[in-house]
Amino acid sequence: MIASRTPVSLHSLLVAGGHGKRCVAGAGGRKRGRVQRRHLTQALESFWRHAPRPAPPAAAARGEANRSWQPPPLENPAFEEYYKEQRIVREEEWDDFISVLRKPLPATFRINASSQFFKDICSKLENDFKIYLESEVSDEYGEDAIRPLPWYPGNLAWHLNFSRKQLRKNQALESFHEFLKHESEVGNITRQEAVSMVPPLFLNIQPDHHVLDTPGSKTFQLLEMIHQSKEPGLLPRALVVANDVNAQRCDLLIHNMKRMCTANLIVTNHEAQNFPDCRIANDLSEIYKKDCKPQRLEFDRVLCDVPCSGDGTIRKGHDMWRKWNSGMGNGLHLLQVDISMRGIALLKVGGRMVYSTCSMNPVENEAVIAELLRRSGNSVELLDVSNELPELVHRPGLSTWKVQDKGSWFQNHDDVPCDRKNVILPSMFPSNKSIQEGQSVCDDIEVNTGSNGSFSRNFSIEKTNKVYCDTDGISNSNTTKHSDSTPNSTSSNFPLHRCMRIVPHDQDSGAFFIAVLHKLSPLHECQMVEVTKTEVLDDDESLEEQKKISIDAHTSEDSNLTEVALVTDDVKNDQAESGNRMNKLQDQCKWKGVDPVLFFRDLTVIKSIVSFFAINISFPLEGHLVTRSADPNNARRIYYVSKSVQEILQLNVEVGEQLKIASLGLKMFETHRSKDGCPCAYRLSYEGLPLLLPYISKRILCASPNDFLRLLQYRTVNFAHFINARFGEEAASLIPGCCVVILREGHQNLDLGSITMDPTTIAIVCWRGKATLNAMVSPPDRKELLERITQRFGLKALRVEEENPRRQN
Repeated sequence: MIASRTPVSLHSLLVAGGHGKRCVAGAGGRKRGRVQRRHLTQALESFWRHAPRPAPPAAAARGEANRSWQPPPLENPAFEEYYKEQRIVREEEWDDFISVLRKPLPATFRINASSQFFKDICSKLENDFKIYLESEVSDEYGEDAIRPLPWYPGNLAWHLNFSRKQLRKNQALESFHEFLKHESEVGNITRQEAVSMVPPLFLNIQPDHHVLDTPGSKTFQLLEMIHQSKEPGLLPRALVVANDVNAQRCDLLIHNMKRMCTANLIVTNHEAQNFPDCRIANDLSEIYKKDCKPQRLEFDRVLCDVPCSGDGTIRKGHDMWRKWNSGMGNGLHLLQVDISMRGIALLKVGGRMVYSTCSMNPVENEAVIAELLRRSGNSVELLDVSNELPELVHRPGLSTWKVQDKGSWFQNHDDVPCDRKNVILPSMFPSNKSIQEGQSVCDDIEVNTGSNGSFSRNFSIEKTNKVYCDTDGISNSNTTKHSDSTPNSTSSNFPLHRCMRIVPHDQDSGAFFIAVLHKLSPLHECQMVEVTKTEVLDDDESLEEQKKISIDAHTSEDSNLTEVALVTDDVKNDQAESGNRMNKLQDQCKWKGVDPVLFFRDLTVIKSIVSFFAINISFPLEGHLVTRSADPNNARRIYYVSKSVQEILQLNVEVGEQLKIASLGLKMFETHRSKDGCPCAYRLSYEGLPLLLPYISKRILCASPNDFLRLLQYRTVNFAHFINARFGEEAASLIPGCCVVILREGHQNLDLGSITMDPTTIAIVCWRGKATLNAMVSPPDRKELLERITQRFGLKALRVEEENPRRQN
């Protein structure tokens, strides 16, 4: 018999210890007792050390799950059957199409052309990383491992032959991955799927346009466009209103927009289909009078990147293979029509709206566009923009399709069973019937006329369904308008071939759908229809589940792909009363849980700031400063807004704060807690410095590259420890408080008059303390500036541990 290596049982040890304890008597007994207890302790330690320990149930379950986990299969028979039946690609292309869908999506990113260092980034990509990657990974990822997207203007968008997962895992790509992460953090690049970059390019944004982005998925790209169009040193006249129904997503949007440093953005939190128009005049003729004061909120451009089923993102969201079903698109169709009609109502005559989805489903795409054209009549036309981006490979929209419900296919609404006619709507089919015309078979839907012009109905989706709104795509292979028509099928009479479908296997991308609409005349009151909210119950869903539809809000680190929460929120827009209400609204916010937006009107403080920094009168502060503090007299932060944003804020006050504003403006000034005797209660914000710098003439120091580098490295430097003694003396001569340090380049001298203030000027906000100068720059911005300066001037950035000015004699 083989002896067991397992120690004796715990019970036997305890019994032995007990007997030993009872037999102790006298001095010798006490000694033997101590020895026995020591042996018992050692035995217990040995027992616990060697005895097998059962894993906690949860941990054991996780371990078992990890061992049994397998990647989800990249197949779904229902998915393949659906899109084969819809003929989104030709039969001979199907194998190529489905094969590409199962491959990882290549990573892509976009350079921010309004960034101060975008030329440096372009140079580094072209001269460093492109050459390096081609030599290191060309065998694995091909010769063009990294290349500009040919259809994106200015070579500002780049395509990588490897996925984001491969980018993270491959050691040869580590330095490039770190480069992308850092530049993304400071706002110089945006990592975004290629097809997601397409819709804003068809808006044709001009320098004075007001743009609505709903939901706010392409906001950063839109802001880049309006800032590129501005004159040097001036704020653009254009603005972007980014709207999202989900508060958490708004917060994420606000966080990302801090990288943009713009005074031309308003972030709002509304249901897109109920976005307020802030109308002052009730008579439409009054609204369109040529008056410098806006009478309602209208936009020159509207981007409707609507919530969708998101199956165009299937290359990067492999879970979509398991979760996809045809009901996802059917459930979202009405919401998509609703949001798009609201967008048209808010669009100015002559304006352009882009409708886009990251879905391949014609019910979410062509069917929605056909319904918009039906309801808008001659007020809207569908544009052919196929020649605007000639390098972009795309295909025309479908003119015929079918609708599937619970496994059954229907070619027209008449074939739908009576108990499903309120779920499968007439507008889903390629016929000329609209939702209103099909009212006779949809008994629970009432059509009403309302001034809001909104169109809404509660809808149901299975809880497992995910709604994507933002970056992904669509596909199609029609070469002629009726090329995919089948016998007995119905074709649309609208020119849907003008829509654009992007197919994954055409240019190794995701799938996307885009349609561009042009508003020819105002919508008539009869066209601005509001459908009252009706509860549409599916077989296994309760009324309570219908009342609130929540789709997990989620934003991927690697892309703008998001899942958006849609929560019905019956918020009634109060009408404006009289002008005396404006003062009352300045004291409190109408929206619960939202900080008020208050104009900062303390002239004493404003004059103190202007005097302290000698801000030129050509840069107006009065009327352009706002705060989110409930007590404007003790505002911690003051934000600057452009003229166009200011006008919308004033309009919003007049109409009773119909806009629920989550964020706006550029942080320009902040309070400080210094006790150094500074006469100005506010300091400059680094975010607002690029805008304000050309208009400041006091509190400015000019540093050599070595001293500028030293200030960035150590953040706090004694006046006597600067390399250039004159610079230290000038810093010491300032009275305590905030100041600006500008980098002197080339052969410029230290005189401020020799420095040209333009967008390329490198400057930081500092604090002149009692005996030191302190750089007030965030770690990411500090790191970026250190890299740029060391590369540009060939300097070595020493670590703080190598040399600490505080320890110098």
